[in-house]
Amino acid sequence: MSATSGADTAYGTGSKPIWAIIDSWTMTRRELARWARQPVQVVVGLVFPVMMLLMFGYLIGGGRGVAGDFRTYLVPGMLTMTMAFGLEATMLSVTRDLDKGVVDRFRSMPMNSGAVLVGRSIADMLQSAVGLIVMIAVGYAIGWRTHEGFAPFLGAVGLLLLLRFAMLWVGIHLAMVAGRPELVQAVQILVWPLGFLSNAIASPESMPSWLGAIVEWNPMSATATAVRDLFGNPGAGGDSWAATHAELLAVAWPVALIAVFSPLAVGRFRDLSR
Repeated sequence: MSATSGADTAYGTGSKPIWAIIDSWTMTRRELARWARQPVQVVVGLVFPVMMLLMFGYLIGGGRGVAGDFRTYLVPGMLTMTMAFGLEATMLSVTRDLDKGVVDRFRSMPMNSGAVLVGRSIADMLQSAVGLIVMIAVGYAIGWRTHEGFAPFLGAVGLLLLLRFAMLWVGIHLAMVAGRPELVQAVQILVWPLGFLSNAIASPESMPSWLGAIVEWNPMSATATAVRDLFGNPGAGGDSWAATHAELLAVAWPVALIAVFSPLAVGRFRDLSR
């Protein structure tokens, strides 16, 4: 008997949604408990993006094609990059559970088949929200400011977390495709080109036209441009369709990624039960 059918027998069909929520929260608590057992990993995950922000802002510099204070342009871009990076912790968690047979034990229990992935995603989103707060605080400490009020500020934060949620499901699916922890690093490397082929740290107008076009259509570029607009930070988005419709693309890209990769991830997880 599969885990899904076992859950149906134990809970009853009518109570499945309630037990799906309960099971997902149980898995979320399991993931959050790892924070206490692995504090160094949590701290490194928070400190690494801060180091990148300070490195690009003070040591490396940059700002090609950007008018005014580069840090005003950089901070929203680094907030966006932070939402795309750091997926290796989630991917390692998923692959370790697969490799050590933990998932097999979960499948033998009368629990919702998607609760493991939902719990993992909720825990990741909580950690991402904490990381975002830390990055915003550091941005304010180095002189970055927002200028459009509280509602646009919340809108920008919402777009950043939406991007993170989309990247999370991409990472979960790739982790299950990789299957083993030692393969996660190779898969994680694929995220870096996505981050640096964006307008997070440089304007597309300063690049060759063919490269600038690729950068402008990058999902991360859409989010970075949209949050710059919502924060009231000057940008160098240009007058292309992608730049002038950044807010639309900042929603459309993540929603499309979630629509594709979340069913793939859940479906692959369920296939493990067969």
